[in-house]
Amino acid sequence: MNAFEGKTALVTGGSSGIGFASAQALLAHGAARVYIVARDADRVASAAHALGERAVGVAADVASAADLARLKASIEERGDRLDVLFANAGVAHANAFGATSEAEFDTLFDINVRGVFFSVQSMLTLLNDGASVVLNASVAGIKGMPNLSLYSASKAAVRSFARTWAVDLKPRAIRVNTISPGVTRTPILAGGLGMDAEAIAALDGYLAGATPTGRMAEPEQIASVVLFLASPGSSHVNGIELCVDGGLAQI
Repeated sequence: MNAFEGKTALVTGGSSGIGFASAQALLAHGAARVYIVARDADRVASAAHALGERAVGVAADVASAADLARLKASIEERGDRLDVLFANAGVAHANAFGATSEAEFDTLFDINVRGVFFSVQSMLTLLNDGASVVLNASVAGIKGMPNLSLYSASKAAVRSFARTWAVDLKPRAIRVNTISPGVTRTPILAGGLGMDAEAIAALDGYLAGATPTGRMAEPEQIASVVLFLASPGSSHVNGIELCVDGGLAQI
């Protein structure tokens, strides 16, 4: 229960969904401080308040070099170094192949790929030797799904980062692993993919038959696996992709 006692963590995209659940779990398991980051200042402040006094909310866009520099300075000003970095921030938007604009491409890759790359790179000097980095990809990166070519490709890139960074950071004993959730009940379903209640209910029905577990994941179920990859319990796990999808991509 105290695997993270005295540890400091950074969670991007931490104001809701998987990021918020992961920050909550890190604190519940003893983390001394958890920084949560998201673009909306009000949501970040509200989430940090809900998490309690050991949480620090910082409004920042991971696709912005200036925002990442400000985030790094905020951590340094408190005298903290990082033991865990969960690069979770990302967006999901459908795109119609044949009618996709450059702006759609740039927006999705700026956040999902550029944002992950530079949010980790910018924190390298703050990461303690032996730290754990967890990247949030998706089973979409290994499946062919209609109208999701940009999202799927961006998540495949994230998974690739874990392989190369695990080698790059070997001299510092920093482990880098990827978590690839399946369909999870987060605000992205409505806010990113534009699904209404009826569409989400239909998706629930589909997953009941298509997934061995017969259901959609809840953010807390994904967070528990993030904790495993971030913890000493996974000390010999490095460079992997761990699918938390109820078996959807495995059958």
